[in-house]
Amino acid sequence: MNYLDEFKKFISSHYLSTGIRLTLGAVIPCLIFYHYGILNNLIAFPLGTLLIGTTDNPGPVHRRRNSLMIAIATCFVVACITGFLRGILFFSFIEIILFGMFFSLIGVYGNRANSIGLISLLVFVFNIDDHISREMVLQNALVFSAGGIWYLILFLILQKIRPYKLIQQLLGENFVELGKLLSVKAGYYFAKPDYDELFNQMIHQQVILRENHETLREILFKTRQIVSESTNTSRILMLMFLDSIDLMERILNSQQNYSNLHRAFDETKILRLFGTYISWLAAELLQIGLAVQGGFPSKPKHDLDEAYNKCQQAFDKIREEKMTHDNVEDFMMLRQILNSIQDITERIKKLHRATAYDVDLSKDYKPNVETDDFITKQEYSTRILLDNLSFKSSHFRHAFRVTLALIIGFLGSLFFDVGHGYWILLTILTIMKPAFSITKQRNIYRIGGTVLGAFIGFMTLYLIKDDTAIFIIMMLAMIGAYSFLKINYFVASTGITLYVLLWFNFLNPQHITAVLQDRVIDTVIGSIIAYFVSSYVLPVWEHTQIRQYMKEALDANRKYFDNVSIIFTGVSLNIGELKLHRKQAIIAMANLSDNFQRMLSEPKKQQVKMEEHHQFVATSHMLTSYIASLSTYAQTVGQSYLSEEFKPMIRQIDRQFETAIKVIEGEQHIGNEVIKESLPQNQKLIELLTLRKKELKEMGIEKSAQSPARKALSDFKTINGLFELISTITIDEIKILNKISVEV
Repeated sequence: MNYLDEFKKFISSHYLSTGIRLTLGAVIPCLIFYHYGILNNLIAFPLGTLLIGTTDNPGPVHRRRNSLMIAIATCFVVACITGFLRGILFFSFIEIILFGMFFSLIGVYGNRANSIGLISLLVFVFNIDDHISREMVLQNALVFSAGGIWYLILFLILQKIRPYKLIQQLLGENFVELGKLLSVKAGYYFAKPDYDELFNQMIHQQVILRENHETLREILFKTRQIVSESTNTSRILMLMFLDSIDLMERILNSQQNYSNLHRAFDETKILRLFGTYISWLAAELLQIGLAVQGGFPSKPKHDLDEAYNKCQQAFDKIREEKMTHDNVEDFMMLRQILNSIQDITERIKKLHRATAYDVDLSKDYKPNVETDDFITKQEYSTRILLDNLSFKSSHFRHAFRVTLALIIGFLGSLFFDVGHGYWILLTILTIMKPAFSITKQRNIYRIGGTVLGAFIGFMTLYLIKDDTAIFIIMMLAMIGAYSFLKINYFVASTGITLYVLLWFNFLNPQHITAVLQDRVIDTVIGSIIAYFVSSYVLPVWEHTQIRQYMKEALDANRKYFDNVSIIFTGVSLNIGELKLHRKQAIIAMANLSDNFQRMLSEPKKQQVKMEEHHQFVATSHMLTSYIASLSTYAQTVGQSYLSEEFKPMIRQIDRQFETAIKVIEGEQHIGNEVIKESLPQNQKLIELLTLRKKELKEMGIEKSAQSPARKALSDFKTINGLFELISTITIDEIKILNKISVEV
């Protein structure tokens, strides 16, 4: 990891922008109130700014605006109900049950609704405590809402001033992560690669890119300004995003049999040369990403044309020295890699130009996709909520767990002298997530961050007596807390604990020691409750859900394959549909990989048939990569290689997909006949291969290189080989699924 590049990425990221926006939005009013001596009476104002602001997830402007308005209204109602009924235990328990279930369950409507639900529960917890008199409830709710409205105004002003900034930040991050993906790919070309580790890194990067692409799609395709506005900036941003999707497909479809490559070419060191050049290309993508984030033109770090020419010359030299009619197929693989590298090089050179917002690039640009098809549509009907009112629903189980944990935490705060008892409930709410693995991780980070933050806070107050210095440290802690809230919960928890303690020191310095102790004790109690409830109360283990993800991956790959393969039978290719099926296949693969990664964090006894599941994830990754490779040929030379002999191959592969899906659906140990069937041989390919070997023998390498049969054979063999690889992988998946289906 290059820490300097990571630092540059963070400095220009939307995470830091969010942290600074939230911090300044809360602190500036505090300074004004403090100047006029009314801060203690209006402390709910900055709290409203911070809490409402955390619901502001990246997305289209109208969605962000609407969610902020809904959050303000919802939190006002919750604050009033909770405040006026405070002190009546019966109603307190009723509120915990109703609010806990409802606001946890609305997560079925997506992340934005889930954020509003969480903040509403936090407002409920803040107001269930008796630190506010009943006479001040309405005033406190209004002040809190005013803080939220202040953040809404701040957001709208900043959006008007810099309408493209968030898109640039997310798009730049996308290129940085794409560069990391390409860097992982380079690792396959160096000596003695660790294939398992490289595969895991590839999967991790694809999950990150999938999440980033979903957010960018929503912003770009749902914002009329970006899609239809005729400014150069909007067109270039859309062009760069769509090019990044194509570039990701190109990186994925460069999958090869690396073991064979190393066996054939390790002694020549050409693979190391390719790996070094691919690493350079990855560095160029990083440079492009940082430039897009920062809003400045990028400059190439290397002379790409010269570097590529060295790779081309090395290939020509080794071909002249080593190629024979016996190893011609190995050199075909090497040629494919070189062609892929050339394509990626040209795309990166184009992206360098795009960062300067070159008018020549955008003037003829028109999106060739139906944008509505690429947007994940979110329904908000009450039917969805009602359908989840069952213990079969993972959302309902999560809501039940959260509610039960809140009841236990509330009872603990009543019967034991734990100081700021509502901190127990706050800990429960911020830790508990639907997935056990995430809850477990946040539990560890919460306790560790709280202890570390408390220690830093204690040392700060013990060693530093200057209020200005303490205030600056508090500001930095706030910025760090809200910048890392969604990327590193340990750092965020440390920052939150530190700034809360320093904040309390300014408000009530006499009781800071008690506050410090309460913070640690209440956090530990809340963490213990969250852990045991997540572990033993209606847990949803990942192995119970992975079949659905596996089926979705098979369905998506089958549709992707069908859409790509038909061009080789003479049917015209619909580019819009192709890109849609590609998107669905990549999302399904990333979801499956993400589910498997969460399984690794669960208790050992819940990690059922991990080896087989890992094999299926790996084969799904390869399957999508091979179909993506076939897609590249379909779009470039597909019409030139039409053959009736592809039709039986396509039909057989479809039967294999169908068999795999049936096994997933519970029809165990079927498809033995399909598994035993070999893919029909392509007679046209055999004829071309025989002709090429004859030319090599009779004419030699140099003269035969000009033969039209060389290019035709290279493309045709690659296309046929991809059909064979896809068939082999689907058969492997049937075998793996049959093993998984066997009862433990």
